[in-house]
Amino acid sequence: MHLGNARTALLAWLAARAAGSRFVLRVEDLDRARVLPGAEARLLDDLRWLGIDWDEGPDVGGPAAPYRQSERAERYDQAIARLVAEGRAYACACSRADVARAATAPHAADEEGPRYPGTCRALPAQVVLDRAAALGRAASVRFAAGSERIAFTDGVRGPVAGELADDFVLRRADGVAAYQLAVVVDDAAMGIAEIVRGDDLLASTARQIALGRALGLSIPRFAHVPLVLAPGGDRLAKRTRPLALGELRARGAAPEAVVGALAASAGLAAPATRVAAAALVTSFALDRVARDAVEIDAQALLAAIP
Repeated sequence: MHLGNARTALLAWLAARAAGSRFVLRVEDLDRARVLPGAEARLLDDLRWLGIDWDEGPDVGGPAAPYRQSERAERYDQAIARLVAEGRAYACACSRADVARAATAPHAADEEGPRYPGTCRALPAQVVLDRAAALGRAASVRFAAGSERIAFTDGVRGPVAGELADDFVLRRADGVAAYQLAVVVDDAAMGIAEIVRGDDLLASTARQIALGRALGLSIPRFAHVPLVLAPGGDRLAKRTRPLALGELRARGAAPEAVVGALAASAGLAAPATRVAAAALVTSFALDRVARDAVEIDAQALLAAIP
């Protein structure tokens, strides 16, 4: 967990606690090849160190268990089967490379990649399955998005209107449910009424609302908070090697100093404030959160350690 992850988690937790709501911790571990041994335990420990607790989660259970997506595949398969049966999803033999070669529009601003050209949309399912088999791969499943324009009011950004990018993937060719499908199914099953997350996921919201409507699910409220950037303006990511929260802890940083820096970056506290997470709850409101991406200098936090 780096400071960007920690800041978003803190803001989501504050939104829930200020509203007197449940806070649910879900482990989104669908991509098993990228799951590192011990990562979940370290993440949970980092959150507790910051002063963040949760009412439901993989370690405490709850009425919507299990709370690891890797253990919820049957629910995703059921949702996809329903969408296929109702004509809202279809098999697709195209790989990412195929879509990129056929694309007539630039890449989207998220991980969905270029606009899907609809190659398999009108083909009989057996034709698609045979084509995929001939290419030595299984078929994926895509959402039949149509042309509905999705508008919503974001808890931080205000009114947002966006058109669905394309027929996005619901299940990958390797049989694993895609992020877009899994979070929609899980949010509904877990009774999530509000989602607070980074604004790098803003472009996914229209897709998720359309998918939720197709499944007849309640649509949660969304609030997208600005990202944390590394000094110099780079987005925090593996390639920029941001300082991990665990390293700050190991080198003597106090949780109150880290929470204070995160709160100050969001406009919720003065710079250099030391504060416990719980002390921020009573004065928290989403409309107080700063609207611009911010830089947090982890090295400055280390330099301030007595």
